[in-house]
Amino acid sequence: MTDKVLRNRLAESIETIPDFPKAGVMFRDITPIFLDTPLYEEVIKSFADFSRGKIDVVCGIESRGYLFGIAIAVALEVPFILIRKKGKLPPPVVSQVYDLEYGSSEIEMRENQLKPGQRVLIHDDLLATGGTTEAAAMLVEKQSAVVSQFSFLIELDDLKGNEKLKRFEAEIYSILHY
Repeated sequence: MTDKVLRNRLAESIETIPDFPKAGVMFRDITPIFLDTPLYEEVIKSFADFSRGKIDVVCGIESRGYLFGIAIAVALEVPFILIRKKGKLPPPVVSQVYDLEYGSSEIEMRENQLKPGQRVLIHDDLLATGGTTEAAAMLVEKQSAVVSQFSFLIELDDLKGNEKLKRFEAEIYSILHY
């Protein structure tokens, strides 16, 4: 399947729900993808083709980053590492605080699961403002690994999340742009 055909099939599958979870938000519901096994397989193939031979490990951001991230890692025969909200992983962990619109949050990953110099793909379903993804990349760097790539099913271009990621000098791959 060509990239254009894949994008068209995804755009037809993803449902846009206005004013959810709050007024003014256009929520992109990706769950219909999981009802179409061939489409899901094509998404995984597209991500795997982007990363093949360029990474040593996939890190997925909780929780929707796991939906594709684990399958990408399996397709590439590389390890998958969880990045979770604070307090969800047993110690020892490495943590990173990051700013939200109102306040801050914190994410963690298990210490010593990454090896120094490993090339990492950070995957999530959606790139919006980029804050969580930037924090995930900082976690990777704290363990002396290298962020080589970022991948997303959807990128919300108006929010310019990719601007926060440029400093990592990593490839960014988003299948759909809104």
